Amino acid sequence: MSAQDVLGVIESDPEAMRVLRAVADLGLPDWWIGAGFVRNRIWDAISNLPALPERDVDVAYFDPDKLDPREETRAEARAMASLPGVPWEIRNQARMHLRNGDEPYTSTVDAMSRWPETATCVAVTLRDGSVRLVSCHGLADLVGMVVRPSPAFDTIAGRAKVRHRVKAKGWLDRWAGLRLEI
Repeated sequence: MSAQDVLGVIESDPEAMRVLRAVADLGLPDWWIGAGFVRNRIWDAISNLPALPERDVDVAYFDPDKLDPREETRAEARAMASLPGVPWEIRNQARMHLRNGDEPYTSTVDAMSRWPETATCVAVTLRDGSVRLVSCHGLADLVGMVVRPSPAFDTIAGRAKVRHRVKAKGWLDRWAGLRLEI
């Protein structure tokens, strides 16, 4: 699978496109939808599995001028009004470094690069009507169905967190073809 193939999976999914359009309408700066929104669709496509309902829709944006968490709550309320029933999780990455114990992030992509697994550090956005893709650590692990800790989680404790996530989220039950490199 190439980047174009990944984009094709997203673009051919009417629900994914509805979600992308709804987030675009929120007007959030430097926004991306990542994690399971992309990862799960690609792993399902590779595994010839039907899509499951979203567990959550991880919308990451970057606005250093509006760090109050109530801004995120307001954005989630607007998103819920637009698409009720979608499990929105909208977070301003300009403040997430505080929760994560990191140095301040410089952008949404910088923050996403520190998510747990390389295959999770992939996101899409809608710009000028076109779906755009970013993969912080390349696409090889995503399209190869490899679970590997991102550099930020490549420690003993980080690897343990990744193993816990794999088990807690039932990834091996859903995608038997996953290769764990933890």
